[in-house]
Amino acid sequence: MAEITELLGQARSGDRAALDRVFELLYPELRRAARRQGASPEATLTPTVLINELYLHLGRHRPLDVVDRRHFLACAARAMRQLLIDEARRRATDKRGGDWLPVTLTEGLAEDSRPIDLLALDQALDALETIDPAQRELVELHWFAGIDFVEIAALRGVNERTVRRGWLRARAFLAAQLGPPSPGRIAGT
Repeated sequence: MAEITELLGQARSGDRAALDRVFELLYPELRRAARRQGASPEATLTPTVLINELYLHLGRHRPLDVVDRRHFLACAARAMRQLLIDEARRRATDKRGGDWLPVTLTEGLAEDSRPIDLLALDQALDALETIDPAQRELVELHWFAGIDFVEIAALRGVNERTVRRGWLRARAFLAAQLGPPSPGRIAGT
């Protein structure tokens, strides 16, 4: 952990090799998170492509201005979300009928496992951010970055129960924003 914080300090000073080393150290976590995003057969961003795009996205701007591992993972989660949203928007404009990207959440935002419209999810997360930015960050860390509740609790300096309660509130809000399950489907069947 201290090594990552030290490397991020060097990256803030413009040391590209330090940022490369951070990616190398956190690659397994980032890859696991990206793999969760590529579960849909219609996904065009494979985990490897998503991580490469993330690397380019975070390294493209001025020196990365993050202070610690938590901040880096939050930025990575937000960047992955944006990359996936951009890809969904691109697909939505395709002439081949790609009007939405179905994604099944492993720990669904709703109790059912219906496909989620990624663009609608993005809008719901934007709405959640206006109410509670910490809950939006929780969703990004857990769902987009694939970080478990125990680690999120450690990153935030709170207990796991607090994180789980926040997840339930965020999930309920997002489920309400995304609307009811598809017609003819009974929840839990």
